[in-house]
Amino acid sequence: MHLPNPKWLSLDDAIVERQRQRDAGHTMVMTNGCFDLLHVGHISYLKASRDLGDQLWVLINSDESVRALKGPTRPIESEAERAYCLGALSCVDYVVVFNNPRLVTEIKQLQPDIYTKAGDYTLDTLHQGERAAFEAVGTQIQFLPFLEGFSTTKMIEKIHKAGSL
Repeated sequence: MHLPNPKWLSLDDAIVERQRQRDAGHTMVMTNGCFDLLHVGHISYLKASRDLGDQLWVLINSDESVRALKGPTRPIESEAERAYCLGALSCVDYVVVFNNPRLVTEIKQLQPDIYTKAGDYTLDTLHQGERAAFEAVGTQIQFLPFLEGFSTTKMIEKIHKAGSL
């Protein structure tokens, strides 16, 4: 199944587009994650991230990367499906899929102005290689309020429970 998604950029295309947007004076906000099953917590967080700059770029883990982080039963949705859902949101300007468990290379190449993470993270709990890369390129790191009670894991548990009724 082909899912048309003009917001999904390869890393090479993203580097070119980022330079074009930087030259135009646009502020890039970047966030990342698996975004396996899109939920209220994700949407709230993405909208708040977008409000911080001119554009929101969402970097998502590839299917292989999600499996390495979350285990063999994940992701629930493929990277194409996850990218399509994120690309359908008006608050998201671009989606880039990355293959490594961490973003160090992409951070250095895209050099975002602002990086956001949900408030369940701190500077100390961020991956320290990623944190160092953000600091090296001058990215401002912001933690946004965490909407309690929403997670992909909780959604999966709820679905399993509903299926056993």
